[in-house]
Amino acid sequence: MAIETWAELQAAVLNCRACPRLTEWREQVAQEKRWAYLDWTYWGRPVPGFGDRAARLLIVGLAPGAHGSNRTGRMFTGDASGDFLYPALYRAGFANQPHSVQLGDGLTLQDAYITAVGRCAPPQNRPTQQELEACRPYLLAELRLLQNLQGIVALGRIAFDGVLAAYRQLGVAVPSLSFGHGTLAELGDGLPWLLASYHPSRQNTQTGRLTPEMFDAIWQAARQRLASV
Repeated sequence: MAIETWAELQAAVLNCRACPRLTEWREQVAQEKRWAYLDWTYWGRPVPGFGDRAARLLIVGLAPGAHGSNRTGRMFTGDASGDFLYPALYRAGFANQPHSVQLGDGLTLQDAYITAVGRCAPPQNRPTQQELEACRPYLLAELRLLQNLQGIVALGRIAFDGVLAAYRQLGVAVPSLSFGHGTLAELGDGLPWLLASYHPSRQNTQTGRLTPEMFDAIWQAARQRLASV
């Protein structure tokens, strides 16, 4: 898949129907809706990345939530994960406001771009390995198009492994790395560093596995690394 420009990437993502299971699920959810959102017109399509295209920091998540991004059309928007993420980005100076409700709400990112290893909402939040591989060309395109990229924050193990797989597909001899919250890895000369965080899922935040203080430390570490270059 030859994607050379941002416009080509946007079109490719929005028109993607490569995975029958995900296509059927995202469209079914958009039709049936959740009771609380009956008055919404769900997005119901693959969700593109968004943010500052001159960003030095790339933030990589897992995939859209069925009633979050699959409803709103923006990554990490409309569910508990986004309600935890965007206040942290705001506190760290990567977002202009602490909330992300829907497209057109005034949110902009500063020196950061948000994407995911999967672009369609998967059943039970579990994309298959084959589905993740089908989605990888979009992440590869973003890695090429983000010409000022210096660092990556991976939210969760699947995102962490997906970033490593993307660089290996590009021919980079990435060492075997283990996921752990706060793990910082150097991918090689001329390549961005990779910082791992637990995913800001409701399961992690409500159980205390990921606290606001732990999450703030990730973004402060990213900020410090960017400032040191």
